[in-house]
Amino acid sequence: MKKKASALTIPWCTYTDPEIAHVGMYEKDAHAKGIPVKTFVEELADVDRAILDGEDEGFIKVHVKEGTDRILGATLVARHAGEMLGELTLAITAGVGLGTIGATIHPYPTQAECIKRAANAFNRTRLTPVVKSLFEKWLAWTR
Repeated sequence: MKKKASALTIPWCTYTDPEIAHVGMYEKDAHAKGIPVKTFVEELADVDRAILDGEDEGFIKVHVKEGTDRILGATLVARHAGEMLGELTLAITAGVGLGTIGATIHPYPTQAECIKRAANAFNRTRLTPVVKSLFEKWLAWTR
């Protein structure tokens, strides 16, 4: 199957210590195209396996289109960032949203848990409007 180069999702990694890896858009790119963005950041210092391995320096940033779970881009700074980037590259290419990643069981403990943690942070934002709506309906009914 042929695709235009502009339609390809091309990940990259710089093999420093820690590694720097990225796929998709940066936040500034999305803003330049008029796409509203919500960014989820997780520190490796909060990931159990990274702490155990003494590799807790770094973070993940995942940009989604606001109001959706569509992943626009992601940046990883971590000891094994290049190895972890594949899941996010596949998600962008296949149109799998951050909510689906959050609903997927991941092995524990792994450093890639930072991806799951970012997805869980997204899923927590989705629950709030639903719960709020239910409470509003309940309160209106009980008055």
